[in-house]
Amino acid sequence: MILLETAVAVGVSFVFALVALPYWISRSRAHNLLIQDAQKVPHRRVPYLAGLIVVFGAVLGVLSYVFMQTFVYLGKDRITVLLAAVGTILIALIIGIIDDLLGERIGLRQYQKPILTLGAAIPMVVVNAGEKFMTFPFIGIVTLGNFYPFVIVPLGIIGATNGFNIVAGVNGLEAGMGIIILSTLGYVAWAAEGFTVAVIALCMVAALIPFLWYNRFPARILPGNGLTYAVGAAIAVVAIVGNLERAALLLFIPYFIEFFLKLRGWFQKESLARPLADGSLVNAYKHWYSLNHVAISLLRALKGKAREWEVTILLLVFELLIAGGVLFLYWK
Repeated sequence: MILLETAVAVGVSFVFALVALPYWISRSRAHNLLIQDAQKVPHRRVPYLAGLIVVFGAVLGVLSYVFMQTFVYLGKDRITVLLAAVGTILIALIIGIIDDLLGERIGLRQYQKPILTLGAAIPMVVVNAGEKFMTFPFIGIVTLGNFYPFVIVPLGIIGATNGFNIVAGVNGLEAGMGIIILSTLGYVAWAAEGFTVAVIALCMVAALIPFLWYNRFPARILPGNGLTYAVGAAIAVVAIVGNLERAALLLFIPYFIEFFLKLRGWFQKESLARPLADGSLVNAYKHWYSLNHVAISLLRALKGKAREWEVTILLLVFELLIAGGVLFLYWK
């Protein structure tokens, strides 16, 4: 039965996003709800705020799973945790949309983002989600008690929500990274019979797949911070509820690298590159301040040109290699 419930939930997420995204694109264009798609010559303005559609699709899928658990199979397997997960993801979405709507001129300041995303941790804290023990190298299993829900959980959600937002800036990258990371975590959770966790991950993946189709180069819609915050929150939720913190940290290796590259420029340097007339990209700085810059330099060294879609593919291949290592680590 669990396979059928999961299939229905994933199907709901996929179909909603598939149907709603083209409608959202059309309505956004009609009402001039557009933003500049950088790194294009000539400059293009495209719809954004795709997080509204993707996250609603994922949430509808999870709620359909809850509905079947409650009314069809008359069970209530971890429904409280599922609803708390939905709350965390929706709060992250709202914070991201606020950032999007305030725009570049106002926006949220760097120090405000961790403070606001702390609010996204509240649903997971109040239901005491996750296991209160962690395994550390050379130490073994350590019981953390209430330190886990009151410290580790908020830090994890703040870190993942804000962290997932920093590897971005090229068409298809955010969606592709989200699909790879959540698919990997979802598979590991399913293999360990953590079906509730897998449903959260797979519903988000199902909603991201149609978005990736419209977000691939040249993008017809952009994600906005609402999507990146919500996907980051979903990753944190899956890691916490599924006791998959180690897997999530490994999958976040590109984001740790990005953090230190941005720290090199005191978070003042853009990840974006300079577009040339032929559509290729060149770095705007002499030094690297983002994985995007590293990918562009590598592509130009190998083939003389770096196109935006090639940068996306190179970074996604890097994440796929890490995901393969994680799957090997958890293989049973």
